[in-house]
Amino acid sequence: MIYIIDDDEIMAECLVKACKKPSKVFMNAIEAMLDIAGGELPDLIFLDILLDGPDGFTFLDELMSYPDTKKIPVVIVSSLDFKGKDLSEYGVVGVLNKDEMKPEEVGAYVDKYVK
Repeated sequence: MIYIIDDDEIMAECLVKACKKPSKVFMNAIEAMLDIAGGELPDLIFLDILLDGPDGFTFLDELMSYPDTKKIPVVIVSSLDFKGKDLSEYGVVGVLNKDEMKPEEVGAYVDKYVK
């Protein structure tokens, strides 16, 4: 299962289509954390940083605070510039720029991390 956490409905729908695998969309970090707390651990998370409510980094901090969830690979999908920044301590395996990304880039992460 792939989790997409983005408060932009159009972007979330584009990510769902690009993933071509079962996905769940969450409009905010709280909904996603509640779902994860309910027992389902996603294989991969696509995460926007600028969210309504708790932002993406708050979500990442929470994710990193538990042994079972800190192993979940996360791809940041944002219009913010993260070039040259090492985010691996947050479990981030990649960054996609919303303004430049292509569906095949999304698919490459899915192929690598989703069984």
